[in-house]
Amino acid sequence: MAKAKKSAAEKIGSEAAETPSTRSKKKPPNKKTVSESYVPRLKKLFADRIAGELLREFSFGSSMQIPKIEKIVVSAGVGDAITNKKFLNSVVAELGQITGQRALRTKARKSIANFKIRSGQEIGAKVTLRGNRMYEFLDRLLNVALPRVKDFRGVSPRAFDGRGNYSLGINEQIIFPEIDYDKIEKVRGFNVAIVTTARSDGQSRRLLAGFGMPFGKE
Repeated sequence: MAKAKKSAAEKIGSEAAETPSTRSKKKPPNKKTVSESYVPRLKKLFADRIAGELLREFSFGSSMQIPKIEKIVVSAGVGDAITNKKFLNSVVAELGQITGQRALRTKARKSIANFKIRSGQEIGAKVTLRGNRMYEFLDRLLNVALPRVKDFRGVSPRAFDGRGNYSLGINEQIIFPEIDYDKIEKVRGFNVAIVTTARSDGQSRRLLAGFGMPFGKE
């Protein structure tokens, strides 16, 4: 019993002798947070399957030549913002809800008298997505939003720009579940530009098809 008391006393004494400086040296084990370890589904799909398929199909000499999506730009023009800025505020908020990133207001580069537009006037909004948010948005676009389009028959296979980039027009923002139909000012459309590192439209089309882009018949 005496020995047990002595060991307990020694333990208390050792803890008391521990200074703040020595305690600070003891670091907790290095653990990755959930956000650091998270990999979007489509990003993993590209690394595990699509990249290898493109490497073999196009006989690239290096993995650095494999085309990939560089960024996605979601933009909307708001012509009626000329008379009422409230409409532009609504579009900025909706693009933020859809993409998960704050939208930037875009300004007119030059004055157009016929449309009463002045140079520098705010007439639209856009969001540039990269990294994980880019893949997350693409996943929702392909697997949630587009299937909700009425009488959907696929997207145009001709909407490439000749340099491997693809543009897709969305007629109604309400196909995204993040948008509450009862709270919107007006049903609006916007444009989705997918910028890739592909050297040709053919490579870009094959890349997007690998992600599940539902191209319609030509």
